[in-house]
Amino acid sequence: MLGMENPVEIQSRDYWFKIVSMLEQNWALVDNDPDSPGVIVYFVHDLSGVFDRMRFKSYEIAKMSLRWNGFMQLENDKDAQDFLSPPPPPFWEAQHPNGPIYSSGRFWR
Repeated sequence: MLGMENPVEIQSRDYWFKIVSMLEQNWALVDNDPDSPGVIVYFVHDLSGVFDRMRFKSYEIAKMSLRWNGFMQLENDKDAQDFLSPPPPPFWEAQHPNGPIYSSGRFWR
């Protein structure tokens, strides 16, 4: 698959999701930031490609921001678990057709 030659290491499997259209979800994984005491939110499409990232000072701020922007934690949504399958590792660098949609602020408040 195109792009899989650039792997992205993500330890977290605490999936967050946002349904963006029929049969399309955006996924988020919150992981420790190796370069700071904060965290990185990796935004992943259904085929395991990482298309955007955002840094936050803490896991709590990241969770609050994800909720504020329409993401839900898969672990806490039993109904969603019946019909959604999170993208499995390995994760890889990808690009969204509209660029970095969340970190640009275009679809993030």
